[in-house]
Amino acid sequence: MRGKLSESLLYQALVVPLIQLFVFVAISLLVIGSIILLLAALFNRPVTGGMTLLQFVVRTLPQVAIDGLVIGFLYAMIALGYTMVYGVLQFINFAHSEIFMVGAFIGVELMLALAIPSTAPLMLIMAGILLAVAAGMVGSGLLAVAIERIAYRPLRGAPRLVPLISAIGVSFFLQDAVRALEGLLNNAFYRNYPSFPVLNQQIPIAAFTVAGQPVQMQIQAKVVFIIIASLLMLTGLNFVVNATRLGRAIRAVAQDRPTAALMGVDVDRIIMLTFLIGGALGGATGVLYGIRVGRIDPYVGFIPGIKAFTAAVLGGIGNITGAMLGGIVLGVLEGFAGAYLSQFTGGAFGAEYKDIFAFLILILILMFRPTGLLGEQVGQKA
Repeated sequence: MRGKLSESLLYQALVVPLIQLFVFVAISLLVIGSIILLLAALFNRPVTGGMTLLQFVVRTLPQVAIDGLVIGFLYAMIALGYTMVYGVLQFINFAHSEIFMVGAFIGVELMLALAIPSTAPLMLIMAGILLAVAAGMVGSGLLAVAIERIAYRPLRGAPRLVPLISAIGVSFFLQDAVRALEGLLNNAFYRNYPSFPVLNQQIPIAAFTVAGQPVQMQIQAKVVFIIIASLLMLTGLNFVVNATRLGRAIRAVAQDRPTAALMGVDVDRIIMLTFLIGGALGGATGVLYGIRVGRIDPYVGFIPGIKAFTAAVLGGIGNITGAMLGGIVLGVLEGFAGAYLSQFTGGAFGAEYKDIFAFLILILILMFRPTGLLGEQVGQKA
């Protein structure tokens, strides 16, 4: 009986989240892709390369969808840090974007110190990247714990606006601290991740014809690593929250902090571990983001952080599943906007305007459905 119960728990904690992710991805791509195709058909006209707008969209849609999913997974992992802290403490940790940034800098400094040759074997390169991800997780996780202890715990009984202001102050402090440190050590406040040709190679996925247009789907090797790492971390977090004693304690504190304390839960310890887990996820995401974009600076976390916050609100702040859904939806939307905005507007708006969509979604969600797509699964602060 106990064995069957354990199998059921593992199924709920590991298999169900993967099924949910697959469903989220499929529905997001189907709905948003269909809207893009419908708009292309309605406003069909000649565009670059001797193609019509509809032909251009049909030909590039699969590749754009893959690129959008990669962005979505990164946003989802950052959003989990926001949503976990909100679930426990009922406030937005706006310093999380700088925890993400610090993780990216820890990763790049370690990889530059390792000095792995660009022509090194793939296994050696992957070992270096995994070491950088682990270092980013440890450094950012410990930083998040320190921030909670110094900047948030003394303000726990204060009105919600007070810790929010503290979080913004911590965010500015970390930006300037990293900029000063990098300036002193390297005489520059930006850093470039090492480039490895083997990771930049395009891996063919499929080649087919749609409506007479040849379609080629391919993906960079480093993007495959980012997707696999994201899936592992998202699944691992679901397992921790839903199938362990720590996860039960986190959910208990999120539901009713005073009652959890009366039942023997060490509330301070659980809050500290929540910050540790959220910070570690942010640090790992910072390293993966740095590997994807190449160059980072002390302000690299601001825009991704705001978008991840939007993803958390979109899915339902305080809801882990909602954070994943919001990240995927927002990433796909941004991918499509960056690829097609110029074509749909005749060049009036380029890819640089894709950020408008994230902030427009945030405004609309707050106006019409402030609880998000999946609602809120946390109790109110006592």
